[in-house]
Amino acid sequence: MPTPDVRRVTQEQPSNVLPPEIAERLREVVPTVADAAVAAIIDGVPSYANALSGPMGDTINRAVQLALGGFLSLAGRSDASAPQPAAIEAAYQLGRGEARSGRTMEALLAAYRIGARVSWRDMSREVVKHGVGSVQMSRFAELVFAYIDALSAASVSGHSDELHSTGQLRQRNLVRLVRALLSRAEPEAVVAAAERAGWAPPGALTAVLLPESQIASALSAVDPATLHHTEDVAALPPGTGLLLVPTTGSASSRSALLQHLRGTDAVVGPAVTWLEVAASFDRALRCQALGLDGLVDSDEHLAALVLASDPAARAALRARVLAPLADLRPSSAEKLTETLRAWLLHHGRREAVAEALFVHPQTVRYRVSQLREAYGDLLDDPDFVLDATLALA
Repeated sequence: MPTPDVRRVTQEQPSNVLPPEIAERLREVVPTVADAAVAAIIDGVPSYANALSGPMGDTINRAVQLALGGFLSLAGRSDASAPQPAAIEAAYQLGRGEARSGRTMEALLAAYRIGARVSWRDMSREVVKHGVGSVQMSRFAELVFAYIDALSAASVSGHSDELHSTGQLRQRNLVRLVRALLSRAEPEAVVAAAERAGWAPPGALTAVLLPESQIASALSAVDPATLHHTEDVAALPPGTGLLLVPTTGSASSRSALLQHLRGTDAVVGPAVTWLEVAASFDRALRCQALGLDGLVDSDEHLAALVLASDPAARAALRARVLAPLADLRPSSAEKLTETLRAWLLHHGRREAVAEALFVHPQTVRYRVSQLREAYGDLLDDPDFVLDATLALA
């Protein structure tokens, strides 16, 4: 087990940082100091608020007392070559436990910092009561924070060893890679994240959204290098998972991906260069919002995506286009709106419009004449035709 060399730290300190009798006095207040440190940690590190309650809190309290006891053994001895304390092993195992719990080291290191601050505050008050001079106080402070650094390093070592031994390190790096890709981090940072994860970038990536219940079967069918984000993505609806699937960007590659996803309710974004996969993710999200059923290829719904990109603007455009019909009875306005839409889509071909509306061609003739009365020359204006086509599509 790799452990920090506390012996080296203590050897750099003069012997008897504290007189033995003061060190013994400090031992008497260790439980009180430990209680204050744990309370401050709970208050200062939100992720530990629940973890340190109940039996876990008692365990941490004992670990803090052990660490403080180990420190006082160093501070009060004249033998600077004392062996490394049991607190180092406890700190190492604490780091391993954090890794097994799925937590990063940030919370534990913050706890160390808070614990060191509170312990120094409370113990230094006790030391001052006994008239310790400024030189010894300075040495005492140095030893406190050197000792905490050693415990922190032991925990980091334990955390790292546990991740390496269970394979979680690579998974965490892959999650960080996905986070960097989706947040549009600088290319250099994303490339570095891919290297840390040992992930070889493909020619292209395709974002796929699908129900979480279908992720396992989808992963078994697609490229093994597919990135699966295992943590919450803020933009994803509840119950939806995300895959970033390596592809080549070719039509055949996309066809194969869609074939692999048959039978799922996946929404497949466009194939893009891997550094730009956030764009594929965004389009897949917009396509999912269309409410389509089954396997959805976003490439087949580009017009709908364009029209749905700004609903408020489209509603305003529709209102402006239909303004000449606003004074008609609702039933008449609805029929003329349907006729205008069909007339635009079928380029004014009366028989095609009649077939689309299931009416007689003469009815179409009559309705078009009403439209010409309402719109006049606008029906021949290319700009209006474009606006109306978009508004009524």
